[in-house]
Amino acid sequence: MKLPENDSTATDTRLRAALAQGGHRITEQRAAVYRFLVDTDTHPTAEDVYLGVRQDLPAISLATVYKSLETFVGSGLALKLSYSDGSSRYDGRTDPHHHARCAVCGDVRDVPGSLELGQVPGLEWAGDFQVTGYRLELTGVCGTCG
Repeated sequence: MKLPENDSTATDTRLRAALAQGGHRITEQRAAVYRFLVDTDTHPTAEDVYLGVRQDLPAISLATVYKSLETFVGSGLALKLSYSDGSSRYDGRTDPHHHARCAVCGDVRDVPGSLELGQVPGLEWAGDFQVTGYRLELTGVCGTCG
């Protein structure tokens, strides 16, 4: 979800509250990483975030970006999309939605809509496994690669 430029106060307020609840403090670096993440709909890698944030904060390190992103995931401010090839992408949208991923270039796009947990087919097969969530991702080839 791309936030309007003038919504940075609401973004900072949400960031500050979530970090404080987890015992973390807000820093200039964390704020810049979070703003970058919520202002994009490209599902960037940590390296993409680093390159984007570095334009405004040249002294930021890749390690700081990684730590910030993991803090956001742990605080419920971001989603981490991990793949079997070892890559990860991050999503600043935490509202219920799905994703579509290109099998060629790895591009990830939002797909609107969601299912309530009780609507997910096959839950009866979970047995005594307590399902707490799910992730639906469509795979295929994007228009650029196709």
